[in-house]
Amino acid sequence: MSVYGGQPILLLKEGTSRTIGRDALRANIMAARILSETVRTSLGPKGMDKMLVDSFGDIVVTNDGATILKEMDVQHPAAKMMVEISKAQDDEVGDGTTTAV
Repeated sequence: MSVYGGQPILLLKEGTSRTIGRDALRANIMAARILSETVRTSLGPKGMDKMLVDSFGDIVVTNDGATILKEMDVQHPAAKMMVEISKAQDDEVGDGTTTAV
């Protein structure tokens, strides 16, 4: 955010929207829930594998939370933050990425 003459100027990409208040809170919670539900079934000894197909048509089968999140194209800012938390957990500890999400 820039300030010009005491007035804040928001610099957003064309086509983006700005959400504030309870609507922003609901959107953040929904994004977090969707990500956690995506990786939850891969957790634990009875965790299921996920089959992921990327934009090139390559197929990846994994039950690793870090790989699942890495392969996803995440757009929501709160969801991106959760993916970054997962990457940091994987880099530092090497495990627990699904639990971190």
